[in-house]
Amino acid sequence: MSNENTKQGISSTHIAFIAMFATLAGVLYILNFKLPFAFPSFLDFKLSDIPILIGSFTLGPVSGGVIVVVEILIKLVVKGTSTMFVGELSDLVTSCVFAVTAGIIYKKHRTFKGALVGMAIGTLAEVTVAMLINWLVLVPFYVEVFFGGSWAPLVGIMKPLFPACTKETFYTFYLWASVLPFNLLRCLIAVGVTLLVYKRISRMINSVNRKIYGKPNRDEQKSKKVTIILICVGALIVALLITFALLRYFVF
Repeated sequence: MSNENTKQGISSTHIAFIAMFATLAGVLYILNFKLPFAFPSFLDFKLSDIPILIGSFTLGPVSGGVIVVVEILIKLVVKGTSTMFVGELSDLVTSCVFAVTAGIIYKKHRTFKGALVGMAIGTLAEVTVAMLINWLVLVPFYVEVFFGGSWAPLVGIMKPLFPACTKETFYTFYLWASVLPFNLLRCLIAVGVTLLVYKRISRMINSVNRKIYGKPNRDEQKSKKVTIILICVGALIVALLITFALLRYFVF
């Protein structure tokens, strides 16, 4: 975005667009789907990285991180968790690593080359972190907590795609033939869509800001009050989402 928005700080339109991107990301996160012909059935493919990355580029990396948090909370309120929050925590970390890393680099180098470098490094970081989390956290957690220490269920899920998969070769097939290409595909789709639309969306946000804040006789004190109110409302909504997510898991 332009320097104009940076000087103004967080505007009410900025907050409104964060809410819009977060809502879209939350809906796409809920509407995830499987690709059983290419990846194990327990890997859910989601397109929510697209609005997250666009938001990180057009609104800034901090806003990208906020979008990820709200996206996860929306999903938890609507669908709850089937992984004791471990799966959602993994998605939170990987999406933030991807979008925030790319957003930070692009913020410092606001050129097409900077965008490409940011997306490339963000993709590499996300894929690496995803493989590490699956290796060190997710697989051991599922084996011990959900399958009572037995590897048979996970190996059985891998068999249709990788008949040679055994307990001893599980990580080779899972990490390098599943997690790596799965997350790489997710990132590349988000990168492709973002490259096509983020400039147009950024210009639209700047245009809206100019119409609202660029008037000669604008009441700056009033606009600051509106922004403070919107921030408080946003914080309240996040707190309510956290409360409902916890209630859904522990009570309902």
